Amino acid sequence: MSGAAIGIIGGSGLYEMDGFEKTEERVMETPFGAPSDALIGGTMAGRQVWFLPRHGRGHRLLPTEINHRANIWALRELGVRWLICVTAVGSLREEYAPRHVVLPDQYFDRTSRREHHTFFGNGVVGHVSFADPVSAELRGLLRDAAVAEKLPVHDGGTYVNMDGPAFSTRAESEANRQLGFDVIGMTNLPEAKLAREAEIALATLAMITDYDCWKIEEHAVTADAVMSHLHANVAAAKAIIQRVVPQIPLEPCWPEHRSLDGAIMTPRALWPTETVARLGKIIERFA
Repeated sequence: MSGAAIGIIGGSGLYEMDGFEKTEERVMETPFGAPSDALIGGTMAGRQVWFLPRHGRGHRLLPTEINHRANIWALRELGVRWLICVTAVGSLREEYAPRHVVLPDQYFDRTSRREHHTFFGNGVVGHVSFADPVSAELRGLLRDAAVAEKLPVHDGGTYVNMDGPAFSTRAESEANRQLGFDVIGMTNLPEAKLAREAEIALATLAMITDYDCWKIEEHAVTADAVMSHLHANVAAAKAIIQRVVPQIPLEPCWPEHRSLDGAIMTPRALWPTETVARLGKIIERFA
């Protein structure tokens, strides 16, 4: 086994796939609290892979209850430098149908807890570049794998992140469509922001489960409808991941792996010792 580790965030059963050999479960505490659940470690195609169930096993956490900082910190502490996020989304476009795959390249933030979506503060100020929030290289690998699997895939698009847990009103759904957004979800933007600060290359497999509620000829989105499509999407996500993992480079040398270059504003001499310890591997190459 060689190379930097690969992380996968998604549903609790995602790690049950051919080619993945589970070796351990790691219960971790972080300076930001506990992650969503134990991390599942093992090997795939000779690579170290760590799976993390976003909502906890049994889907126990609301979107606003997910401790994204703890999740990303734990993955970085375990050596993860590439991260694939598998997430359910609603479609805001006619041509993006349930059970299609979307690979977002942009986000729009409608969350209300943004102070929890950064590792910085407490005496160290950092401003990462986020104009292009997704790793183009990793997204390309996901696209090629989806095409090879003959899956309906849309390369690019804007993911609008709402808080939830309720789904959109029709008025909200229409407004999001008029603004040109493509898919809507409740979890992925904080992961992308924090991964960029942690110098992890991230790309997202957005798996469409519904048409939100703007499409009046369709039934309004319900949890039952979402779950039926979600189960079908899991098989597609597993097939893509199995193709992509062997193609990820061994060494972290992509632009995202140096995203903190020039981003930290506070002079090193002013960094509080406790903040440096709290950030851990995220900041160790500057410390």
